[in-house]
Amino acid sequence: MCGINQYTTHVEVSSQMSLRLLMTFAVAICFAPASNFNVAHAADDQPEVVIYGGTSAGIIAAVQLKKMGKSVVVIEPTDRIGGLTTGGLGQTDIGNKQAVGGLSRQFYRDVRTYYQDPANWKWQKKEEYRSGGQSQTAEEEDTMWTFEPSAALKILQGYVDEHDIRVEYNTSIDEVMIESDEDSGPVIKLVLASSGQIYEPKIVIDATYEGDLLPLAKVSFTVGREGIDKYDESFAGVQTEGPKAGNHNFVKGVDPYVTPGDPSSGLLPFVDPKGPGKEGSADHRVQAYCFRMCLTDHPENRIPFAKPEGYDEQWYELLFRNFEAGETRVPWINSAMPNRKTDTNNKQGFSTDFIGQNYQYPEGDAKTRQEIIERHRLYQKGLMWSLAYHPRIPKKIRDQVSRWGTCKDEFESEDGWQQQLYIREARRMIGAYVMTQHHCTGDAIVEDSVGLAAYGMDSHHMQRYVTPEGHVRNEGNIQAHVAGPYPISYKSLVPKRTECTNLLVPVCLSSSHIAFGSIRMEPVFMTLGQSAATAAAMAIDADVAVQDVDYKKLRERLVKDKQRLTGRNQKVVPVGSLKGIILDDVGLLGAGPEVHWIETESNSQRVGSAYFHDGNTHKNRLMAQFSTKEFEPGRFEVRVAYAPHSNRAQAVPIRIWDGENELAKLTLNQRKRPDIDGLFQRLGRYRFENEVIVQITNDDTNGYVVVDAVQLLPIDDKD
Repeated sequence: MCGINQYTTHVEVSSQMSLRLLMTFAVAICFAPASNFNVAHAADDQPEVVIYGGTSAGIIAAVQLKKMGKSVVVIEPTDRIGGLTTGGLGQTDIGNKQAVGGLSRQFYRDVRTYYQDPANWKWQKKEEYRSGGQSQTAEEEDTMWTFEPSAALKILQGYVDEHDIRVEYNTSIDEVMIESDEDSGPVIKLVLASSGQIYEPKIVIDATYEGDLLPLAKVSFTVGREGIDKYDESFAGVQTEGPKAGNHNFVKGVDPYVTPGDPSSGLLPFVDPKGPGKEGSADHRVQAYCFRMCLTDHPENRIPFAKPEGYDEQWYELLFRNFEAGETRVPWINSAMPNRKTDTNNKQGFSTDFIGQNYQYPEGDAKTRQEIIERHRLYQKGLMWSLAYHPRIPKKIRDQVSRWGTCKDEFESEDGWQQQLYIREARRMIGAYVMTQHHCTGDAIVEDSVGLAAYGMDSHHMQRYVTPEGHVRNEGNIQAHVAGPYPISYKSLVPKRTECTNLLVPVCLSSSHIAFGSIRMEPVFMTLGQSAATAAAMAIDADVAVQDVDYKKLRERLVKDKQRLTGRNQKVVPVGSLKGIILDDVGLLGAGPEVHWIETESNSQRVGSAYFHDGNTHKNRLMAQFSTKEFEPGRFEVRVAYAPHSNRAQAVPIRIWDGENELAKLTLNQRKRPDIDGLFQRLGRYRFENEVIVQITNDDTNGYVVVDAVQLLPIDDKD
């Protein structure tokens, strides 16, 4: 008699779940010869932790678990580890290099070490390579932030080999079985892989870009974007006029109809007839995906762009019309990687993002997803051929694009295209705690940090729609600053206790769409993978639910492992933490479009998001004005915030007005440290009846002029 009944008395099979997992387990025990069991019972075979997804986060999590003496298996649905880090995203989105620590930082150290070897410079000399932008590597750095996909793969594979990490390739998780306990809560007890292997892990980590364990484990999640009202986020929902909504958009006047000017002829492909929706409202839409292309212009390594089978010229009619309407730029960001290669990404109104064509991907089955991936590849192949060779593309664009092609030595396919699609966002867990825009802006700060995010709130477009004027436009782009490196809550990596107590989710963590746009960077995913693995090991050692891991002990271990949990050499003061009226939204006035204040996120102490400076130029031509009419008339102490430095101006002109009445005219020495917490300097006490106006100019100044924020503190008339 088989002993399976004794086991199943403790198992609840949900009505939504098939009995295949239970039956497979029963058959394996009752009928299979001991040598052929699919259930891994041997101590060496049965991992304590199952990681789903060999992404960069998944591999780093496995390394940390091995370092902590735990057994682990990584289940990877493809035949390549590393996800986007080995799939073309070599232009690292950082935000702030000082926010990256632990094994994540070690990866970028290993990138630098890799490129110190002359043998790894095949297609150009080391001294010929120059990176740019945020990923630029200074000579004194021990890290390097740009790399070829093949280099990243070698480094991550080196970790796998060094730590003897078991990776099951071309394998998916088909089902999990939940054991319910009234005291401890639901637990993932069994995991069934597509290979037929059954695992009995103590902890499971979902490191996929799609959050594929969430529905299997009956853990709450969301897809799409919340409305403004959900978490009181100003950037949430439909944003046709949001921050930087005009970026990556069409030039004016591009017609969306098959026959220009004739709505009855129908819309051109990929224009959403239901868009855009009510401003600020929630919807099902997901920010666009693309392939981060690794291109080269080296003749010996270059595969020219080819017209793909299935090419449909009408797919690119809006591209042609956009150029004919006045677009003059190449629609890409072509960032230099070592060995005369690139990381090429979306830019302008019609580019590599296949806008609106991924809505079914997050919750699609394997067949649906593969069809979407192939459709994206067809679109992008056709796009690149069109830009390089189509006669309706301006010649100067064709001449520039046709110099490039995919690489012979990067990916397995003969045409040089990778299999990894850039899944910018899919499912997001609704867990024990939700990260939101307020954490990005510094208005909310968590106390259980397991890593830092530092990139701006960034969303690519989500739909292409027709304006009331009858023109085509993209919608969904958000580009907004964060208040510097900010902590991510441990509770955002764990589900609600009532849903699952042995699952950790470092990639599709509990976050709003807006906050996820800031968090969703590969260095952060690696950081959270390490932190999740540390928590998993500690939960196993203490025999507790992941929700009950002692944060004090977790923090001690993370710090020991050189994770960075708070901003380094930086103090960003949240607007919401300050008393009185804070004027942080400033009117910046310059004498002409080329004369403007410069926005910065330097490591200096500041209020809220970025501050501004004049670049020590355009003297007598810049003014910043802080103003408000939202106050009760009375006396206020006026304070101004600025970051002091020896290169600042010593006599910055400031004028204070009550509406049209000037109350004071004074100068400020910005080389001197402000009196109040090194942040605010008192400017005096004044009575305001109508409107508070504080003006700062760079007239006749002898150094950099900085503008940050103004604080108004009500003063009792008796004081």
